[in-house]
Amino acid sequence: MTKVATLSLATLQIDAAAVAARIEAGIRDVVCGQLRRKGVVLGLSGGIDSSVVGALAARALGGDRVIGLMMPEADSSPDSAMLATRLAEAFGIRTFTEDITGMLTAAGCYRRRDDAIRSFIPEYGEGYRCKIVLPDIIRQPGYSVFSIVVRTPTGQERRMRIPIDAYLGIVAATNFKQRFRKMMEYYYADRYRYAVAGTPNLLEHDQGFFVKQGDGAADVKPIAHLYKSQVYQLAAYLGIPEAIQTRRPTTDTYPLEQSQEEFYFGLSLEQTDLCVYARDHGVPPEAVGDATGLTPEQVVGAFRMIDRKREAARYLHSAPVLFDGHD
Repeated sequence: MTKVATLSLATLQIDAAAVAARIEAGIRDVVCGQLRRKGVVLGLSGGIDSSVVGALAARALGGDRVIGLMMPEADSSPDSAMLATRLAEAFGIRTFTEDITGMLTAAGCYRRRDDAIRSFIPEYGEGYRCKIVLPDIIRQPGYSVFSIVVRTPTGQERRMRIPIDAYLGIVAATNFKQRFRKMMEYYYADRYRYAVAGTPNLLEHDQGFFVKQGDGAADVKPIAHLYKSQVYQLAAYLGIPEAIQTRRPTTDTYPLEQSQEEFYFGLSLEQTDLCVYARDHGVPPEAVGDATGLTPEQVVGAFRMIDRKREAARYLHSAPVLFDGHD
């Protein structure tokens, strides 16, 4: 581990042109050389990560060799498809739309989720909307426990802790969404002899913010080594549409709009970037506090959260365990 005494937003500045050129060369080498595929398919969500990966792939291979899939479902924001279309038009990416609502309904995704919620909120039903959130670790230090925010049909909101069994039921049901989307990506990959490009950035990959065999599955992950702030730097260099660059990062998974910070990270993405970097480079909590506005005690809490998420992510990253037939 390299020791670093100071820290600031400038620490994560990159030469965007050079980074883009290396990634584009890597895409060509992996997709065409190593994997022997004709192009790339990826899910386009209208978010910054998929937009940057789509743009890099189009620059590397040509837009006619990139397929962008838009896969809306009942809880999707209409902004997602609109922004994904704008990105595709800007870079000449071929698109297909696959509405997965019917598939999710048939699998019981929405029913299983709502049944889990009704196990502790019996009145939850038609017209209700929800999202899952973490506490703000700045204001609520300590062990992070998920809560649910429920909005009634009349617009009233309430927030309460989720019992662990209900939480597991909600997450298991909503994970259908990422897994069905990945299934569609591999259909198109097989259909056109393309490779599947994953879109996680370093924070998501390192901290386990993905679904195993869902959005965690891919043949190539071009930006998994880049912090979120570095992805934004690439977006500016690549000329990603401004509406995408200024969009608040969202999970687009639950009926209520939900940011990635409140669902998973518990800090702003800028703070999380710097804390993860600091954890890996031996930056003392006092220096991290100067850069992030956190107290040293809050930084120590953030470090603990990073370590816990990494430990939990070991299962998500693990490959299938093979046995050789011996005891």
